[in-house]
Amino acid sequence: MDSKQQILLRSNEAKEIYLPHISADPVIFGFENNGLKVLMLQTNYRQKWLLPGGYVRKDEDLDDAVVRILKDRAGISDAYMEEFGVFGKKDRSEFFFEDFDETLFHKQRFISIGYLALYNPSNTILVKDDISNACDWIFLDELDNIDIAMDHREIIEKALLTLREKISIKPIGYNLLPEKFTLSELQKLYETILGKELNRGNFYRKIKNLGILKKLDERRRGGAHKAPDLYSFDEQNYNKALENGLNNW
Repeated sequence: MDSKQQILLRSNEAKEIYLPHISADPVIFGFENNGLKVLMLQTNYRQKWLLPGGYVRKDEDLDDAVVRILKDRAGISDAYMEEFGVFGKKDRSEFFFEDFDETLFHKQRFISIGYLALYNPSNTILVKDDISNACDWIFLDELDNIDIAMDHREIIEKALLTLREKISIKPIGYNLLPEKFTLSELQKLYETILGKELNRGNFYRKIKNLGILKKLDERRRGGAHKAPDLYSFDEQNYNKALENGLNNW
């Protein structure tokens, strides 16, 4: 069965299973090798790259749908997620499915709910679905080198702006860094997200004052300089800061 036949078959099934006119597009950011990545799928049809989005079943809540979509399409579970935007341009998906007539379920006008998710790429064993050629983490600075379909580049850009705004009111890092990390590694994460350098002394002082870190009786070995202290997140205080915001940042 070729990709077009596969889409036609899924279209008929989708009309029975999913709600019309609403979808979800999660933007999953990861941090690796001092760079920010986003999880993308390359479709069998047209060989273009998309976010791992999907439709909402008639019998499920929206948040549950996103959890299911990530598991089914990329093999990801337990990611931190929250809504960040709504995307509803009238022709946002029609061109992608231009080879089909207007009865195709996928070609209808869909309003998509954007979800911002954070995940550590080293924790993932990606599993592509049967309508994708590839499922991979793509560095943000490499997105210009791939062919992104629909309005998904716009969705990614909005997600990044949202992440930059949230970084000043909520803690970042628990889902992106390894369990043990140095302050310089945490600072590099913040600098990568914000797209600018931060003063080391000011950053260290502020991040310690938040009360979300635990200093460990360990050091990072193997470098040419003095081994830096290792830290982990205080899970209880981190979750409180997620819920209530940061008061002294």
